[in-house]
Amino acid sequence: MKTCLVVDDSSVIRKVARRILEGLDFQIIEAEDGEKALRVCQLRLPEAVLLDWNMPNMDGYEFLRQLRRMPGGDRPRVVFCTTENDVAHIARALHAGANEYIMKPFDKEIVEAKFQEVGLI
Repeated sequence: MKTCLVVDDSSVIRKVARRILEGLDFQIIEAEDGEKALRVCQLRLPEAVLLDWNMPNMDGYEFLRQLRRMPGGDRPRVVFCTTENDVAHIARALHAGANEYIMKPFDKEIVEAKFQEVGLI
């Protein structure tokens, strides 16, 4: 079973994402900010990361930059999931190493399509 790290400061978003991704046969690990997510990745890299942009302590962009510098940090497929929708934010996320980008609010069909596009399902 593949593992997905869901990183979002909203417990509601994490719960919704968990329900969707468990339905797609992912084992879920949750983190409420980039610092906690980085600690999870230092212990064991997931196959996928569903990542929010705006969070306390460490935002998603900084987490992604640090993840990609870790040994093996290029392997997880990272899908940014955020309310930031301007082209500059999207370009910045992709340049930092995101594989895909989805907007909140999201549903099962959107998550499934993006995870399929990046080769996770």
